[in-house]
Amino acid sequence: MSPDQLRGAEWILASSPFTLGGLRVALQISARPNAASALVQWNAYFTTGVPHEALHDFLVALDASTVPDSGFEEPEAVVMALSAHGWIRDVDRPRTAATDPGFASHVSLEMLPDLIADADLREDLMGWQAWAEPTFGAPYLWCANFSPSVPNELVSAFAASLASPVPVARHRLPQSAEKRLTIVHRA
Repeated sequence: MSPDQLRGAEWILASSPFTLGGLRVALQISARPNAASALVQWNAYFTTGVPHEALHDFLVALDASTVPDSGFEEPEAVVMALSAHGWIRDVDRPRTAATDPGFASHVSLEMLPDLIADADLREDLMGWQAWAEPTFGAPYLWCANFSPSVPNELVSAFAASLASPVPVARHRLPQSAEKRLTIVHRA
């Protein structure tokens, strides 16, 4: 829990059978409107394998938000963060879906799978989903889901980091992605 008791993160991999894209959820991050509230306003769920840079930037944005349970950005802000880094907007849904130029990673506003908890209980609400599928039909490398009330500016921070062209260090590369990566070996 954050010192103000408004934000929380829990490693749930060992205790939860909850899956996204066939992968077990490892981390649940949530926010509540006030410290006295027993119920959280929203949740974000991440499987193992989510790029740690994107998760880090999401947490930094969450920590910096003065009111973590509300936001003001429109959903298109998420797609704008992606397209600013060269991601391709979906032709049919240009304001709510984008994919990387190699068609391996995707972010879209969708009806969410069961068990995605949110304070707004209406069934027709959509939330952001992100996933990596290096080749069509291959098993997912990772998945992330954001319940409908997660502020779009927080999802935008995750998306911008995910799409960033800045090189990142990796110890192991997924076999299914090897031919799709630019690899720079340290001297």
